[in-house]
Amino acid sequence: MKVFWLLVFLTPLPLLSQHRLEVRVAGVENPEGTIEVALFTSQEGFLKSEAAFRTESAKALKGTTNLLFENLPEGTYALAVFQDRNENRKLDTNWLGIPKEPMGFSNAGMKAFGPPSFEDCHLDLREDSRITITLK
Repeated sequence: MKVFWLLVFLTPLPLLSQHRLEVRVAGVENPEGTIEVALFTSQEGFLKSEAAFRTESAKALKGTTNLLFENLPEGTYALAVFQDRNENRKLDTNWLGIPKEPMGFSNAGMKAFGPPSFEDCHLDLREDSRITITLK
């Protein structure tokens, strides 16, 4: 019994509050390529792939593609999603920087002159959750 209590007290508190986030990506018109999801924790580096806290990828399925982030600590996150039709692991854009592949964000859509901010997209993760993001 002493070993049990020793383990309880030695386990860091952040490990006790780990959560799952199921991401349902809707609006997948064709099963080409992969669905790429990036999870960010702050405005700093938001939408820069190298600054993502975590990423997940899955084969694109017509209609809805599901992805899962596990063992996430409580916190504030924002998600960016795109369908990488040619599987080059980046969002392809035209010469003006306008995306040529379907994309979406948590809790927000594209603005008239660019992507939404971290604040526009944020969600507070306090328990296991599910979010649906529709590609446009």
